[in-house]
Amino acid sequence: MDTTQLFGYIGALLVGLVLGLIGGGGSILTVPLLVYLLGYNPVIATAYSLFVVGTTSMVGTFQKYKKGLVDFKTGLAFSFPSFIAVYLLRRYLVPGIPNTLFNVGNLTISKEMGIMVFFAIIMVLASYAMIKNKKEHDNLQIKQPYYKTFIQGLIIGTITGIIGAGGGFLYVPALVIWANISIKKAVGTSLIIVTINSLIGFIGDVQTLDIEWVFLLSFTLISVIGIILGVFLSKFISSKKLKKSFGFFTLIMAIYIIFKETSE
Repeated sequence: MDTTQLFGYIGALLVGLVLGLIGGGGSILTVPLLVYLLGYNPVIATAYSLFVVGTTSMVGTFQKYKKGLVDFKTGLAFSFPSFIAVYLLRRYLVPGIPNTLFNVGNLTISKEMGIMVFFAIIMVLASYAMIKNKKEHDNLQIKQPYYKTFIQGLIIGTITGIIGAGGGFLYVPALVIWANISIKKAVGTSLIIVTINSLIGFIGDVQTLDIEWVFLLSFTLISVIGIILGVFLSKFISSKKLKKSFGFFTLIMAIYIIFKETSE
């Protein structure tokens, strides 16, 4: 194992840790890790990210469920429109995107560049939500009409389908603000949505891509170890403070991705 692979596997452990601690952000680490450190094409990287984050989140869901921190009814309500959008995008839209999107002067905007820049823009928005860290609403547990949940799930599913993310970094604030559940329960509930979204999205990718299963399974196994550790550590660490810190890290990563993609 060379140094690059070693750092890649350390990164896999961090992916699981982040998912276990804050219920999202796994793909924020996974995609840049696979693209910039391990040299994978962004389309492959986003596909692998779905499998890694989905499988890891499934283990995390079980861990959180044992602590009573998963609202299955709310989670399934959000995941139904989301996984439809994610599957259709990964199966039909992403493979159909032309290799060259358009030209701006001497700059050619390729499919890979477009995916990574869009990913970075979503990271900027996610970092703002994490840094701002709105106070959660503990007062009235008002359930919104399902059509609103359906539309919200469809929008987030569309975004995460393009960037190959489970969407936990989008679902945690959505569950707190729209579903009126506590931050701790939102973290646990987001994991079931991420699991369903990611694995069904990956099924769409399997039909169009060649998968390196040995690497993918070993990377995922280390990430699973990370989430088990992360869920355990979440008992001792403030999720709000951690989310804010990770928000600043996400913002830095987003700026780096935009700079790297547009300067080449």
